[in-house]
Amino acid sequence: MADNFNKTDVNELGEFGLIDRLTQEFVTENPSTHKGIGDDAAVLKMGEKALLVSTDMLIEGIHFDLMYTPLKHLGYKSVVVNLSDIYAMNGQPKQITLSIAISSKYTVEALEEFYEGVFLACKNYKVDLIGGDTTSSPKGMSISVTAIGEADLEKVVYRSGAKPGDILCATGNFGAAYLGLQILEREKQIYLSNPGIQPDLENQDYIVGRQLRPEAGRQTIGYFEKHGFRPTAMIDVSDGLTSDLFHICRQSGVGAYIEEGKVPIHPDTEKMALQFNMDPITAALNGGEDYELLFSIDPSDLEHVRYMPGVFIIGEITKADDGIKLHTTGGNIHDMQAQGWNHFKNNNPSKDN
Repeated sequence: MADNFNKTDVNELGEFGLIDRLTQEFVTENPSTHKGIGDDAAVLKMGEKALLVSTDMLIEGIHFDLMYTPLKHLGYKSVVVNLSDIYAMNGQPKQITLSIAISSKYTVEALEEFYEGVFLACKNYKVDLIGGDTTSSPKGMSISVTAIGEADLEKVVYRSGAKPGDILCATGNFGAAYLGLQILEREKQIYLSNPGIQPDLENQDYIVGRQLRPEAGRQTIGYFEKHGFRPTAMIDVSDGLTSDLFHICRQSGVGAYIEEGKVPIHPDTEKMALQFNMDPITAALNGGEDYELLFSIDPSDLEHVRYMPGVFIIGEITKADDGIKLHTTGGNIHDMQAQGWNHFKNNNPSKDN
């Protein structure tokens, strides 16, 4: 029986600390379990092939707010954020299962709109919806998607393969999804104060779209395959660029540095960050929900990366003793802090995020 006099708040541990504590007694029993808990996806050995499996949940009021999230967009995003985990393992997603729990406020027509987004994502990424579950909920909506993918076993990329001297790279740009959320939250609060005022989202299509309808890194994985190389470590950036770099460094036993001036930030993100009195680099490093790929490569593959579309060299992997640093444009060096998404804080977009 648990000791009622020694209770630990889950916020003290955070998501990954909690997972470590709850699963520390588990050992894998089956030879086909090649990699279990601790990466973007589990890896099951099927001969020379790897079966990749990843599950995520989205909870109404925590991960999404239907005051400004169209159900079709929500269905699309629910699929894509899971496919991103498969790409982060250097695999190709093939199937998904989808389970939802819904309260009585949801009509058949509302669910049809949600599934329109699911079907569109499946079509765009060429994955099959093969099953799931639907049940009732006392409140709101909960969504659970399991993505299933495949890769050659020797081509799977983990978070744990980075080594000192590797080059740190990232796809796309960072901070837009976070700023998109800030815009939506601002307009929500204005509407609640005065329902007669229409939302002002003019010229914000890009950053709002990054929040409501993200895309996953299919083209990047295709480039690796076409050019015959692979990263030494990789992760999808869902919790924030800094937080996810910490995951790579922790599991690889290394340090790293990022050069501030090389972190890709979209012009719309810079402009909106300044309107919110925020340093754009803060949004880029800590915002989260970008669903870009952060990866390290061996220096011998540098020429391959130089010509990759939409990929930026942002830093380097170092020895663990060097820590995790930010090299600022002003020539200073600062310790980086993982300040991205914490799944066990009150992350309700209407309050904290």
